[in-house]
Amino acid sequence: MTTNTKAKAKTLNVFLLTMISIATILSVRNWPLTAEYGLSSIFFLLLAVITFFIPVSLVAAELATGWPEKGGIFAWVKEAFGHKLGFLAVWLLWVENIVWYPTILSFMAGSIAYAFNKQLATNKFYTYFVILGTFVLSTLLNLRGMKVSGWISSFGVILGTFVPGLLIIVLGMVWFFSGHPIEITFSWSSFIPQLNHIAELAFLAGVLLGFCGMEMPAVHAKDVKNPQKDYPKAIFWSASLIATLTILGTLAVAMVIPHNKINLIAGSIEAIAYFLESYQLGNLVPFVAILLAFGAFGSVSTWTAGPCKGLLAAAESGDLPSICYYTNKNGMPTVMMASQGVVVALLSTAFLFMPDVNSSFWILTALTSQVYLVMYIIMFLTAIMLRIKKPHHPRPYKIPGGIFGMILVAGIGLLASIAALLIGFLPPPQLNTGSILFFESFLIIGITVICAIPFIILRFRSSFTRENRIQD
Repeated sequence: MTTNTKAKAKTLNVFLLTMISIATILSVRNWPLTAEYGLSSIFFLLLAVITFFIPVSLVAAELATGWPEKGGIFAWVKEAFGHKLGFLAVWLLWVENIVWYPTILSFMAGSIAYAFNKQLATNKFYTYFVILGTFVLSTLLNLRGMKVSGWISSFGVILGTFVPGLLIIVLGMVWFFSGHPIEITFSWSSFIPQLNHIAELAFLAGVLLGFCGMEMPAVHAKDVKNPQKDYPKAIFWSASLIATLTILGTLAVAMVIPHNKINLIAGSIEAIAYFLESYQLGNLVPFVAILLAFGAFGSVSTWTAGPCKGLLAAAESGDLPSICYYTNKNGMPTVMMASQGVVVALLSTAFLFMPDVNSSFWILTALTSQVYLVMYIIMFLTAIMLRIKKPHHPRPYKIPGGIFGMILVAGIGLLASIAALLIGFLPPPQLNTGSILFFESFLIIGITVICAIPFIILRFRSSFTRENRIQD
């Protein structure tokens, strides 16, 4: 295997980058999670959009167009705070994806089960082996290059997210206007959350996680034909579609299924099945289930290579063993992608040992959101610091309002991230996640170990590749 050094033609336009961004974030699987709150889910979604999604989108657009170098978050944080924190940030992005893969693939497994035998949706062994098989397939396809990955993402979004998502929304509107009984009450008191215990906010971390990822397409900045012009356009279109469809889709699910009966993994296909069977169209359920599974696969395909390419930038600086920065003829980081497959296989064993599939799904979701939020805290601080350190650096897209505008936008995102991080340590009372001690210990130990590993690696990096050693 050799490192590919040939210049690659830029293959991503506004459409493909928009599809990659939407595939990165928009997922029908997040709608049942949010629908747990009933009508107040709209309150939480709007809160998440205003305090988190919009700040992430704006900050990512400025950083990506101002510093479109290979590596994305690694390049930005390194510019602001130095190499060590840059490596930590890209490491967190890579690791949180590894933890996230089993959750999205378990949703895919649940959707496939509905096409053949819905009882399999709660079978631990079935879920585990579907996760392994589909992730191997995604890795093999992504090794063929970014153009292949981009088109898989596009078809996944259109067929596996837009089609079933719009079906949920349209049928939900028909259900509402046809006078069918609905499971939520449309009133101001129902819109404002009525929380009896702070633990009931636990699902809020999952709501924010549904809006994470707008910074990820930045690792493909070098593959975009005109990043300064096309990247902000793609961010605008994808952010608008993601926010609109998520709010409407969540509301449709909440209207049909009682919140105490929502299955976090298969809830969306359950809603569609309920809809279709009510209109004597139950024979379409298997077809729609396959579409949902394909959408989940497209989302996984989008993430399979992106964070690895970001980590590749750090590897080429000498932070990892030299074998890690070898790429194939398509410029894909083969060793890193294979390594993450091994880790995904190990993490997926949680489905074999947790009390049930739902609890496995949530504890991995919680760890994913916690790790991701630490990275976002670093990213928001980076944006503020770069405005202070390099105010005159060219930024084709720039958050308006000068330093005050940046502090306001990034500061709101920073506070939202910190609040969600703290709330995420509370286990949701609706799920059996074992003892509180186990749940919180799992998260604390997981976050500590994950954050410590990059510093340990940097401590011994000279033994990896002396010729690429970086002097701090």
